[in-house]
Amino acid sequence: MGVQRKGLIGVFTGDGKGKTSAALGTALRAAGQGLRVLILQFMKKQRNIGELKAIEASNLPIRLEQHGRRVFFKSRACEPMDIYMASRGMTAFREAMESGCYEMIILDEINMAVHFGLVQWSELKLLLDQKPPCLHLFLTGRNARPELIEKADLVTEMREIKHPYREGVQAQIGIEY
Repeated sequence: MGVQRKGLIGVFTGDGKGKTSAALGTALRAAGQGLRVLILQFMKKQRNIGELKAIEASNLPIRLEQHGRRVFFKSRACEPMDIYMASRGMTAFREAMESGCYEMIILDEINMAVHFGLVQWSELKLLLDQKPPCLHLFLTGRNARPELIEKADLVTEMREIKHPYREGVQAQIGIEY
């Protein structure tokens, strides 16, 4: 007889590198144990990223969807298209929860989507309150709201101590993407 699963809410936040990487590692571990995983990336739309290539090449039960534009978000103001793409991501999240098709859902960069106003905290909180009891849910991104941290079962804060960007080193294939 197996162990009864309690669906956890986990948060990876902070100003350091590794939030998405931690969530992807969690997804890999879950998929290796046969759990079906959905990763919804907010504010991202890059086809050349390593995680997407690895998931597509694997036979693991992981699905990754991107709900953003190719333009790096921090370099421009929030535009109606960004809000629209984020709302599509939230619809995908709600539908995935209601479907029962996944044992784990990862909302990558959702904290930043809330921070920038692309997603309203009230909408996210409502969906968190409707989370099925056995569903594992992980949320990533800087600036996690205190209310989310309070609600979560697991919170890890990544803190930058040193980063090669500070020395002018550009993003590296296999490290940042």
